[in-house]
Amino acid sequence: MPLNIVSATEYRRILVSDHPIMDVRAPVEFDKGAFLGSTNHPLMEDEERKLVGTCYKAKGQEAAIALGHSLVGGEIKQQRVDTWLRFFSENPNAYLYCFRGGLRSQLTQQWLKEAGIDVPFIEGGYKAMRQFLIETIDNAPSQKPMLILSGITGSGKTDFLLARNDAVDLEGIAHHRGSSFGRYHEPQPTQINFENALAVALLKHQDSDAKHLLLEDESFLIGRSALPKPFYNGMQAANVVVLEEPLEARLTRLLNEYVHKMHSGYIERLGEEAGFTAFAEYLAASITGIQKRLGGKQHDEFQAIITNALNIQRSRGDTQAHLEWIELLLSIYYDPMYKYQIDKKAERILFKGTHAEVHQWLDAI
Repeated sequence: MPLNIVSATEYRRILVSDHPIMDVRAPVEFDKGAFLGSTNHPLMEDEERKLVGTCYKAKGQEAAIALGHSLVGGEIKQQRVDTWLRFFSENPNAYLYCFRGGLRSQLTQQWLKEAGIDVPFIEGGYKAMRQFLIETIDNAPSQKPMLILSGITGSGKTDFLLARNDAVDLEGIAHHRGSSFGRYHEPQPTQINFENALAVALLKHQDSDAKHLLLEDESFLIGRSALPKPFYNGMQAANVVVLEEPLEARLTRLLNEYVHKMHSGYIERLGEEAGFTAFAEYLAASITGIQKRLGGKQHDEFQAIITNALNIQRSRGDTQAHLEWIELLLSIYYDPMYKYQIDKKAERILFKGTHAEVHQWLDAI
């Protein structure tokens, strides 16, 4: 009887639709990288997989399969099948996969069939789908013209992108704002998950009616998430539009981003006392992260201003004192760095304007 397999030609449809998938790889494999629509219900837990792998290398496939059956048998096997049945009861159209679409997929499918349901597994498994996504990223610069949104720190580039349907938010996917103060409360995704999510976002964008791919001007690294080289090189060759924003609006936005949002997020997660301490540590660590560029004396000056602002915030509930170090940071660090970088892109700049003007220009092209 032929196996019930979902063809590799269906990868795009599966990924763009976030189709539900049961991932039967071990948790350690899943944690390194997975897809948005996938849920991990392993055939073998980490230690079981490790033992079977060791046996395979020493004694071959037949012995490894026998060991696998002895490790996942009886009550343990029934528990896993019951978990799978619950998943497919809740997701009746779901597929399953393992790493390569081989033995683990076939065995899971067989056990489910014995339990009364016939579930298709995906040809090539995770490895082949992952390769498809890598190729998607590498080929993206040739699919639709890239257009880079630049703007001085605090000009609201992310807010601008989120208001448009022709953009992909790289910082949102990386879960990092891309600057020394850019981290959020929750950790960034693994590099593999960053790439997987980026590729799926690009596939969805390619399926839209957008004429170009609008991206924020980013360094190679967004926090610890690295942009794949072919994609980054495409960005470096693309035309640029520039958001212009007055200093007052930038200061207000950065006070909200660096202080209000981060402080309230830490308080919400850790409570009043521990949250404030964590918030203070975030500010100190962010300044320390650029100490080499600031120099020791200037770094110490920043830390003193930040400490004073924190003391005022704690005693009076007033955050306005933070504007002193934010404005100083813009004038001596971010703004000169931006000017240096934008001057290098001068020949690629097509338009400059306010939020409203750039929206209007983009809508007209």
